[in-house]
Amino acid sequence: MVPSQPEQLFAALYHELHAVAQHRLRGLPFGATLSTTTLLHEAYLSLADNDKLRFPDKAHFLSYASRAMRGLIIDYARRRSADKRGGEFQLLPLGDTDVADAPRPDAAALSELGLALEELAKLDPALAELVDLHFFCGLAFGEIAAMRAVSERTVQRDWRKARVVLHQHLQSA
Repeated sequence: MVPSQPEQLFAALYHELHAVAQHRLRGLPFGATLSTTTLLHEAYLSLADNDKLRFPDKAHFLSYASRAMRGLIIDYARRRSADKRGGEFQLLPLGDTDVADAPRPDAAALSELGLALEELAKLDPALAELVDLHFFCGLAFGEIAAMRAVSERTVQRDWRKARVVLHQHLQSA
């Protein structure tokens, strides 16, 4: 049985969530000033603030925690790159390169990606969750397929759909 309350899930998956936070901060220009533990604990505080949260399985919890971390990173990047600090950034395109090989986005790109993911979540929540699990949590397609009880090919097909929608949104922004 999988615990459904955020506190229990957080405790059970602490090391996995720590790896997710570390993965997200690796290579970011401000990563040295935002520690993995700080990001993880801030995400926990945002999860613990809502007493009504329940998660049916590990995938839903990881997706929610990843979204919380993404929001914290985007907010942190926005604060760091405020115009008063001379932050002038360019938007990076969402290319065909592997996530691990892709250059890390800057604050403006993270913000635009966050908005694009919110739009994707309105259109297709499962695709937005897939992006969170693969891009923000760093889970492989095989791991996501096992969590969702579908084939890896289905996950790859959904990944391509999500990328097309995100690319269209980023191009129109």
